[in-house]
Amino acid sequence: MPNPTAVTLYTRADCPLCDKAKAAIVASKAAVTLTEVDIDADPILHGLYTNDVPVIHVEGQEAFRHRVDPAAFAEYVAAIQGGWRIVDGHHLEKEWTFPDFATALAFTNRVGAIAEALDHHPDIRLSWGRVGITTWSHDTGGLTRRDFRLAARIDSQ
Repeated sequence: MPNPTAVTLYTRADCPLCDKAKAAIVASKAAVTLTEVDIDADPILHGLYTNDVPVIHVEGQEAFRHRVDPAAFAEYVAAIQGGWRIVDGHHLEKEWTFPDFATALAFTNRVGAIAEALDHHPDIRLSWGRVGITTWSHDTGGLTRRDFRLAARIDSQ
């Protein structure tokens, strides 16, 4: 089992959306360490979020605001735990190393088949013994659940 991922839930007392967000995090069964922070206890946080809670940070980056689905949360955490980096909140990146070019190329071809099957096509960089993948949803200009699903399918290779 992977090490727990740090999750901070910025919340307010008596907030039904906050309660639902916490329940979704728990229902996801993702391996996380959850810290709840009441924004009303901190004037700076209150100024930042006011009535925009719940806000969920995963490993220090805002991941969800207002609502979260258990499956979407689990996919997000799985990508982080699988070594994917979220860059500028815009795209996912990961790099693999291989013993030679042929193995890297074979992996690249498997990723291409997955991408085609999901109709979601990442940027793939292939070099001797190395493959790098960057993905985001071009139509939205950022990350969507499709990116996290693609990451999970690639990681299953």
